[in-house]
Amino acid sequence: MQRRGLLIILSSPSGAGKSTLTTRLRAWDPGLSFSVSATTRDPRPGEVDGEHYHFMTHDAFRASVDQDGMLEHAQVFGNYYGSPKGPVKEAIDAGQDVLFDIDWQGAQQIRNSSLGMHTLSIFILPPSITELHRRLVSRGQDAPEVIAKRMAKSWDEISHWDSYDYVLVNDDLDKTTEELKTIVQATRLRRVQQPALVAHVRQLQTEFEELK
Repeated sequence: MQRRGLLIILSSPSGAGKSTLTTRLRAWDPGLSFSVSATTRDPRPGEVDGEHYHFMTHDAFRASVDQDGMLEHAQVFGNYYGSPKGPVKEAIDAGQDVLFDIDWQGAQQIRNSSLGMHTLSIFILPPSITELHRRLVSRGQDAPEVIAKRMAKSWDEISHWDSYDYVLVNDDLDKTTEELKTIVQATRLRRVQQPALVAHVRQLQTEFEELK
């Protein structure tokens, strides 16, 4: 039976392993797709409209928000960012799961949207703050002052852990990966994700009545 797709939200403080887990999840199921965000900022060299972002004017973005065209949105440093509802709805209606890499505020907006019933939200916690700091340093991607800002922001993000459907402590990457896959597999079987069940049960009822 055709199932309805999921809006899978993954959130975590920087360094908790979310990017690696997302890569592993997509390797496990290549059919998973990322939601392409919309933004009002100018494209950077090499960025392709519709692939990296949907680039929009401020007026067009605000009009989309006013018309309930964004699942979630926020303003960052003078520019708007958001998740267009149309492509996501088309995907989940076709049975395709869509991944979102957003913070707790965006997750809350999506859960409160018209597609909220199809949302699966998962928060990734580090095993300790010491380990979180070690991972950020060992990546070698950020200057010390950037790492300090990420660490300062991490507690605000962690403090919203209890607003998610599932919370995983990423103390063992292989174990956490298997837990993540199990959660996705189980949630795909929720009654609300299987619209054909109603017709199936009615058919069973018809068959039962014919036996009388």
